[in-house]
Amino acid sequence: MTADLSNSIPDMEAGLHGGQRFVFRRPWAAAIDRVIGWVTEPVAALLVAVEIAILAAGVVSRYVLHNSLVGSDELAGEVLLVWLAMLGAVVAYRRGEHIRMTALVRRASPRVAEILEAISSVVVAIFVLELMPASIKFFQLQQDDNTPALNIPRSDIVLAVIVGLALILVITLLRLSESDPKVLAGAVLLGVALSATVWFERPAFAALGNVNLLIFFVGLVGVCVAIGVPIAFSFGVGTLSYLAITTQVPLNTVVAQMDEGISKLVLLAVPLFIFLGLIMETSGIARRLVNALASLVGHMRGGLNIVLVGAMYLVSGISGSKIADMAAVAPVLFPDMERRGQKRTDMIALLATSGAMAETIPPSLVLIIIGSVTGVSISALFTAGLLPAVVCSIFLIAVALWASRNQVLQLSKRATASQILKAIVVALPGLLLPLLIRYFVVTGIATATEVSVVGIIYTLLVGFLIYRELNWRVIYPTLLDTVALSGAILLIIATATSMGWALTQSGFAQQLADILGHVPGGAIGILLVSIAMFIILGSVLEGIPAMVLFGPLLFPVAKAAGINEVHYAIVAVLAMGVGLFSPPLGVGYYAACAIGKANPEEAVVPILPYLGALVLALIVIALVPWISLGFLHTPPGQ
Repeated sequence: MTADLSNSIPDMEAGLHGGQRFVFRRPWAAAIDRVIGWVTEPVAALLVAVEIAILAAGVVSRYVLHNSLVGSDELAGEVLLVWLAMLGAVVAYRRGEHIRMTALVRRASPRVAEILEAISSVVVAIFVLELMPASIKFFQLQQDDNTPALNIPRSDIVLAVIVGLALILVITLLRLSESDPKVLAGAVLLGVALSATVWFERPAFAALGNVNLLIFFVGLVGVCVAIGVPIAFSFGVGTLSYLAITTQVPLNTVVAQMDEGISKLVLLAVPLFIFLGLIMETSGIARRLVNALASLVGHMRGGLNIVLVGAMYLVSGISGSKIADMAAVAPVLFPDMERRGQKRTDMIALLATSGAMAETIPPSLVLIIIGSVTGVSISALFTAGLLPAVVCSIFLIAVALWASRNQVLQLSKRATASQILKAIVVALPGLLLPLLIRYFVVTGIATATEVSVVGIIYTLLVGFLIYRELNWRVIYPTLLDTVALSGAILLIIATATSMGWALTQSGFAQQLADILGHVPGGAIGILLVSIAMFIILGSVLEGIPAMVLFGPLLFPVAKAAGINEVHYAIVAVLAMGVGLFSPPLGVGYYAACAIGKANPEEAVVPILPYLGALVLALIVIALVPWISLGFLHTPPGQ
């Protein structure tokens, strides 16, 4: 790899918002990479469009024609979603958009960063080489099994895993071919030597018992995450290595767990809400919402801070993606805030913590995923998440107003009544969208997954016919962005599901339950310990993988202690949001800095008061369950 390493290593900010594609020097390697893109990208984009069409047809058929489409859920959630996940993972890998921790790589010298990148690629190759034979074996086992409604061979679904792994392996080998020969040789020898040593020392590992959980799931996974291996592959290599070295479990079980983890109709909401958030940003809805809020309070001292928090609340109710939220709000507000004399680092601090606050606002992807992996009602989570976000917003606005009390700011002219009315009328289509989404879910017209299609169709109509800012040229790139981010998230869910299964089979879940069950203070003690735990997990692992991995383990413990599952879910999501947007490790924090174009190191001090406000609000929410449960039809504890 050449000295311009920054152009070929995807950093964390880029990986979450646009990505940085690996730059190939050799024409033949670049040509092969392009061919993979030509094959996977149009197919994956088409799959998103087909999924939207299937769900839309299902809603129309059931609600208008009063006749459910046979097999539509099976086709959309069990067959096509697995293909979308694996091809999306390939697209994300090509574009450098898999979620990964790059704090160490960013601070390393170019030579050390090159070595770490080569080792990371070797780890990905090891994961694929470990899983590929198991995938082929599972493919063979599934050839005689068909789906119940459409009679599609399940082997056709497993084929998606094989194709995705094969393409990722090819891309990995192409990248390794670009490495300096000495670096490449060292990385490969290190990988082979460690793998061989561990393999031949299997009897010694078997004698360690549950100490292996620390070795593989803390040590190996932790090292992989630290050196920049994408989180999905870090989870995968840790799980495969643990099972291969310390158990007799066939590795095709991992493939089965991965397939089960992502072949759920509810997870189709991930790509669809991502797509909704992206087209909402380009349709002009977000900008008009921000302008309407600014017309109301923008003239006040610290008024734009209120607008920023309020805009993140409103936009989050539409997009479901916090990165999309920040990318939609910051470009609209930041120039005016800076013109008035506010420091960009202060603006970044409020943007990041507003993103953490908005994690519970429906249709949050984290809420959808937490419902899918724990069995908690997603509709109940959507209702429960609104008021806690209001409480967090109040705390953030209080700190923002306190911080601006002594600032010398240039205030804008108060908007006239006619200007306010005009701004609200113009923003009305955007204000109606979250209400429309909630109406369709509450009345039962559409599920939490299907309602994303309602939002997509509505936003397309608004963008094309009312605001006229959308054009067909942006649809395909938006579909590709959707595919990449969805693939990154869904692969994490797949590998985290297999990792969670392995932890459960090892007895870790029961041990964790025993430990939490003896925490002093009963339910309150468990809540406080869980807050600390999820803040750390959200910072280290990012919210979605942390929830997929630990949600199924911790929720039964909370329920056994008498804690309402919906309340526990809201507390957990908010805690992970605090960790996700906290320096020095939080992925969301670096995304906010990238979107706001500020140096992450300079925003650390300004963000601390806001993080303190969020933690205080979180404790209040945890100790007052009514804030989460007050608007639910089911009484708390039932």
